Formats: sequence, C-alpha cells, structure tokens
Amino acid sequence: MRAVIQRVSSASVTVEERITSAIQNGLLVLVGIEDADTAEDIEWLSTKIINLRIFNDENGVMNISVKDNGGGILLVSQFTLHASTKKGNRPSYIKASKPGIAIPVYEKMIAQLETDFGKKIETGIFGADMKVSLLNDGPVTIVIDTKNKE
Repeated sequence: MRAVIQRVSSASVTVEERITSAIQNGLLVLVGIEDADTAEDIEWLSTKIINLRIFNDENGVMNISVKDNGGGILLVSQFTLHASTKKGNRPSYIKASKPGIAIPVYEKMIAQLETDFGKKIETGIFGADMKVSLLNDGPVTIVIDTKNKE
C-alpha cells in the first residue's frame, strides 16, 4: 500500500457537486492498493497513520499525533499512487489493484483505522469521480509505502 498523508486544517470530498465527507484539523490520507497488500500491511499502515507525530505541541514542535489532538481522518482511495512512469509519457497503472481486489482491502483499511483510532473516519467514494479539496497545514506531507518501510 502507498499512502500520501497530509496534515490539513480542512479537507473535503465532493461528488456530483455535493460534499460527501469533510474534516477539520486532521489528516487527509490518499491510499493506493496493489494486489500484494496483506492484512499485515493494513495493520502496519493504520498504526503508523494514527501515531505519526506531525502536529505541533505547545512549543511548536511536531510531537503530537492525530489520535492525541482529537483531529479527524479523511481516507481517499487513489489508484494513481501506483502509477509507473518508467516508459513513455503515459503512466501505467498495472500495479494498482482492480476494484474486485481493491474494494475489500479499502474497506478493511477503513475498519482498521476506525478500530485503532477509536472513532469513525471520513472516506471518499471508491471509484467515483471525486473532487478533493484541502488546506494543507505547514505544509506537511508524508509518503509511506508498506513495501518500503523507511
């Protein structure tokens, strides 16, 4: 799984000109799923997301997690995170899982995040043409790949 995690002051998803989910102060997480992703990847990534200390403490040091500051999480599936640009100028998405595999993994990720986070998270609509709006705070943007745990 690949995730782009952005610390936001606000974020929302709009589908067909209607806001379907929104958060204030928290994390917008774009997640890309590939066939090789396992339950271990889901658990590891969920734990990492909710415990990342990327919010400022009283001294202005990034030392607080979203779980500790009471913020929200907005999770959006994004197959383009697995784009290969090695050849030519048109990205290939061959590594991205097809919906039959990706949807159950995405649903398990939602459930795992809610369990670990202790409250409901907001989500995008899988496969929909979404407009994602955000006000990146910092900016703070972190990229994580469960197959390359750096």
